[in-house]
Amino acid sequence: MISAHLLAVYIAALFVVYAVPGPDMALLLQTSIGRGARSGFAAAGGLGLARATHVTLSACGVAALLRSAPWLYDVVRYGGAVYLAWVGIQIFRSPVFALPDADTAGAAAGGESRPLRAAFVKGLLTNLLNPKALLFCSVLLPQFVRPEAGPVALQMVELGLVLLAVGVCFDAMYAIGAARIANWMRAHPLAQTLQRWTFSAALIGFALRLSLD
Repeated sequence: MISAHLLAVYIAALFVVYAVPGPDMALLLQTSIGRGARSGFAAAGGLGLARATHVTLSACGVAALLRSAPWLYDVVRYGGAVYLAWVGIQIFRSPVFALPDADTAGAAAGGESRPLRAAFVKGLLTNLLNPKALLFCSVLLPQFVRPEAGPVALQMVELGLVLLAVGVCFDAMYAIGAARIANWMRAHPLAQTLQRWTFSAALIGFALRLSLD
């Protein structure tokens, strides 16, 4: 088992990582502001599944394969950049808010699950198509593994679960906070336009950064 001191250092490192703005945060905030906390939680579920996949792939050595095969890394990287740019353009072109009345009408027509499913898929793909997230797991987790502390596989599972738990806490905080901000923004048209342009520009910027790194 991992010592309490080492675990505290690991959690502190995760706090710093999750607090730094990135495509995951931008997507989550935009989704929660535009469609409410439920859609934000759906996007967070997709992000969580993608992180769990990255942790698993990292433990299986897939990250090492990406490092040793630059062409494969580039395929994933460019694919992720194109997807982020596409999401950014969709945000720019979309209505500022999905109003509650429209959501209610969609639910009555049996379409309530569609926007939630779409938010989940966006969260999943945004993180899953970012090879840096996989490489991050492959670099960070082994730093906190101590062979003398017990089975390495068990320690990797423990570290992965902590990573997911901290991510869920941050995602929930962002989703709830952004949804509350939306109530104020509905009364300020200029703020609505600025937030849409800001998140659209942020995702396109992250796409450019991913494609150029």
